[in-house]
Amino acid sequence: MTRRFEFEKLGQDGKARLGVIHTPRGDIRTPAFMPVGTAATVKAMMPESVASTGADILLGNTYHLMLRPTAERIDRLGGLHRFMNWQKPILTDSGGFQVMSLAQLRKLTEEGVTFKSHIDGSKHTLTPERSMEIQRLLGSDIVMCFDECPALPADRDRIAESMRLSMRWAQRSRDAFGDRPGHALFGIQQGGLERDFREESAAALKQIGFDGYAVGGLAVGEGQEAMFDCLDYAPDMLPEDKPRYLMGVGKPDDIVGAVARGIDMMDCVLPTRSGRTGQVFTRHGVVNIKNARHADDPRPLDEHCSCPACRNYSRAYLHHVFRAQEMISGMLLTWHNLQYYQDLMQGMRDAIAAGTFDDFQRDFHAQRAEGDIEPL
Repeated sequence: MTRRFEFEKLGQDGKARLGVIHTPRGDIRTPAFMPVGTAATVKAMMPESVASTGADILLGNTYHLMLRPTAERIDRLGGLHRFMNWQKPILTDSGGFQVMSLAQLRKLTEEGVTFKSHIDGSKHTLTPERSMEIQRLLGSDIVMCFDECPALPADRDRIAESMRLSMRWAQRSRDAFGDRPGHALFGIQQGGLERDFREESAAALKQIGFDGYAVGGLAVGEGQEAMFDCLDYAPDMLPEDKPRYLMGVGKPDDIVGAVARGIDMMDCVLPTRSGRTGQVFTRHGVVNIKNARHADDPRPLDEHCSCPACRNYSRAYLHHVFRAQEMISGMLLTWHNLQYYQDLMQGMRDAIAAGTFDDFQRDFHAQRAEGDIEPL
């Protein structure tokens, strides 16, 4: 018998929640950060290296994988887990956001979206039914509803129209998903920064019924203050006994603020993309490794970090390989950033369990305000 998908809440401190999502492929400790493996790889990382940082789950990208190498090919080769050599859970997004942000000449109708590939200009159609089929072929453990996400700011009429279309698509996604024991389908709350639309969206999703619920349509240009204002109420509209996922977030302080407001899961390309561009996250804030101040510095990036970049290499070396455009630079800095993010999640889980989450937040912000260690 297939093990069920189940969310178990283990504790709470304020609105911050400690839990575990049980899946047939393993447990996901929450709050959880999901590294992004867009094209069946977390860029510059081996899967076992990603796992070593403490990641319990990865995100794969429906839009990119349907275009190349195609979901049908991945299915023939045994599914996404086998294809990319990652045996833990995988969440796939629906493709909706990438269609809106990357595809050329897209046309939106009630049925779905027709668009041209950003790779070769070939024409494709994504509907709720096709999105469910692609995610089934990929074999992902957590499937996201197909939705539309308008860029903010947008006027109320546009946000309402988009949200209601997404709710109709949510019902079609649910119908097309069917009964798949061991796999989960998440609904996505939309409504921009409009409280009444968020309420309407949450009510529609709860009536349909999902295994988990995402807060969508944030981190799309509205700024942190507006996002937090929305998160002050939006997660509370979603079922208490299901995981809550904030899509596409974010910077370390975004993540801490989201967890403080009741979010259980997040994903973002930031730690991996920043690693490739020389931007490093540490408990003392952001370090830019290309700055000349690091050229003669024999010290590690962060003496408290257990990643290979910090254990085995100096700032001077990391500065050198970045300036020389050596491949190892992106590998080491990405590994460090992912380790930092997973250490941050573990720190929050420990603090929620101990009932000291307020202290954790205060220390987190105080350390970051100190800034990087003094130059030599």
